[in-house]
Amino acid sequence: MSILNRTGISDRALALADRVEAFVRETVAPYEKDPRRTSHGPTDELAMELKQKAREAGLLTPHILGGGDHLTQRETAAVLIRSGLSPLGPIACNTAAPDEGNMYLLGKVASADLKTRFLDPLVKGEKRSAFFMTEPAEDGGAGSDPSMMLTTCRPDGNHWVINGRKTYITGAEGAGVGIVMAKSEDGACMFLVDLPDPAIRIERVMDTIDSSMPGGHAVVTIDNLRVPADQMLGDSGEGFRYAQVRLSPARLSHCMRWLGACVRANEIATDYANRRMAFGKQLVDHEGVGFMLAENLIDLKQAELMTYWCADVLDTGAQGTAESSMAKVAVSEALMRVADRCVQVMGGQGVTGDTIVEQVFRELRAFRIYDGPTEVHKWSLAKKIKRDWKKAQEA
Repeated sequence: MSILNRTGISDRALALADRVEAFVRETVAPYEKDPRRTSHGPTDELAMELKQKAREAGLLTPHILGGGDHLTQRETAAVLIRSGLSPLGPIACNTAAPDEGNMYLLGKVASADLKTRFLDPLVKGEKRSAFFMTEPAEDGGAGSDPSMMLTTCRPDGNHWVINGRKTYITGAEGAGVGIVMAKSEDGACMFLVDLPDPAIRIERVMDTIDSSMPGGHAVVTIDNLRVPADQMLGDSGEGFRYAQVRLSPARLSHCMRWLGACVRANEIATDYANRRMAFGKQLVDHEGVGFMLAENLIDLKQAELMTYWCADVLDTGAQGTAESSMAKVAVSEALMRVADRCVQVMGGQGVTGDTIVEQVFRELRAFRIYDGPTEVHKWSLAKKIKRDWKKAQEA
């Protein structure tokens, strides 16, 4: 399948995307057998080595240009899809979650001083970041419903004091920058903090189905964390508004990266089906196999079109909440089907670690939950349908 969508994309972005694709295929993909890839994600040693290679190639954080300018969302899609051609590609190119979404947020809302202190090291690939929002279900804390947030913050002189527990905090172990969400009397707040901090204690790094993100996913306790008042993003109570700034682009960049991963998985499965013989002919000539690969092409193209459509909506300046929900559901479900078929086409080989197909399948299962489960997005869209219907009746 061609992922070289060139419609409506500038020459600069196309040239950049082509360079990223070549870099990921030729330089990054050979690291897929590196023993420094662990069940909790690649080690920081491996991540820094890959980032250095991207830096030398002029491809580190390629979607953020000199002076802080950012590619359009359509241009970003062209680049991030290609960075996703290997599970290690986003790490090497510094386009991985949660850093990519955190950089976008800070680029939009942080003050000049906070950008210099917290954003610049992320863009340069010198530090990783973590976003502290989700809370343990056993505590009754915030998950898909952020209004349930239990972590508190209270002013104390020229500082704020934060207490609570967080969970599924991607990359917390080894991160240098944290964005912590807590609730004041005014509502949700966001704070920027240097990590590690003794007041933020990692209880454990969980064993999860995915293994692509450095630092894994941690449960943490925040115990009397003192943060200077000037490290709050905006004013007290503005946290949810800033979360919305990050939300739609972050959902969509997940779609971009995993689309690239599934394109690669489908390439591997297609190659296998054309080389493998069974019952007197190539696997691809058996309709049961050939049809699965044909269905993959259909799902991949639909996912690509949905991704670019949502990118275009965001490029108009719209918040794109409903559109990003639709894209997240459509793309994650389509790519899950693609990854599953790739495993099935390859049979026993598909469930081994000999290729990335098995890992892509695992990652896609988690993607259906990341940034809102499919069912939450459908529920949100259903509420919008009802609101729109009521508004039409009142007109």
